[in-house]
Amino acid sequence: MTTLPTPRLHDRFGRVGRDLRVSVTDRCNLRCTYCMPAEGLDWLDKPEMLTDDELVRLVRVMVGLGVTNVRLTGGEPLLRRSLVDVVGRIAALEPRPRIAMTTNGIGLDRLAAPLAAAGLDRVNVSLDTIDRVRFQDLTRRDRFGDVEAGLKAAADAGLTPVKVNAVAMRGVNDEGVADLLRWCLDRGYELRFIEQMPLDAQHAWDRSMMVSQAEILERLGERFRLTPVEERGSAPAELFLVDGGPETVGVIASVTAPFCAACDRVRLTADGQLRNCLFSRREIDLRGPLRAGATDAELADLVIGEMWAKAAGHGIDRPDFEQPERPMSAIGG
Repeated sequence: MTTLPTPRLHDRFGRVGRDLRVSVTDRCNLRCTYCMPAEGLDWLDKPEMLTDDELVRLVRVMVGLGVTNVRLTGGEPLLRRSLVDVVGRIAALEPRPRIAMTTNGIGLDRLAAPLAAAGLDRVNVSLDTIDRVRFQDLTRRDRFGDVEAGLKAAADAGLTPVKVNAVAMRGVNDEGVADLLRWCLDRGYELRFIEQMPLDAQHAWDRSMMVSQAEILERLGERFRLTPVEERGSAPAELFLVDGGPETVGVIASVTAPFCAACDRVRLTADGQLRNCLFSRREIDLRGPLRAGATDAELADLVIGEMWAKAAGHGIDRPDFEQPERPMSAIGG
């Protein structure tokens, strides 16, 4: 039996970092209107990106500090050509962390089985609508069929439970939230709605366009009977049994009902910057010290210090809140 290391990623408010989000690329093959402009963004140059060896080493350091869950994100993580090998190397760490991935699903039909064989445990697939025309309008790409195929391949490969992440936007796709839930229930996928957050590259987030948790539940309640699930822990989603269960639907209400007090997450960007909060306006550089010859112990001290500096909450409702300079695609979800 593998002995777990003593958790060392404490902050000043009694929280412990156990969940590491690792962005493996900032690139994406969709252009979702609420995330980035049609022409895309200025992607990182390859020398700025962590190499496979660097990425796996930093993950190993943080597993040694008590991280038990690693989620690979982007951009779109499937665009990293070495992704299967990276997953295999993380799965070989001792103690072995649980490994998940958030993806838009394009290419997952081809990679689901190899990723599962390498050690990936499960996936979340982003899908905001099942209306093909609306999907194309939202993503600026006609790829709904590819996402659908990716979801099926993930389920067939045993990357379960397969979860679907959806952002509801007023006047865009909010009228279809119940249809999306029905579609997911029929296929055995677990749906999680996410309130739209101020993390777009355009810095054009408008709270009035955001569909709140209360509104989402009201719309779903018109067709389904929802019963709250009491136990939540540090999970970001508040869960509800659908028509008595066992199926559930979740809502991640980062804006209207933040769960900062139970947050156990820390983030590593594709260029080796550590962020102790998704909405932080500061980050510390791990890539520079790593390439300058820092030891694992020195890297660990940098991580420990940054986690200790984590704020009590993101402060979206405060009048002095400022959106992070980096968009979600560069930070990693």
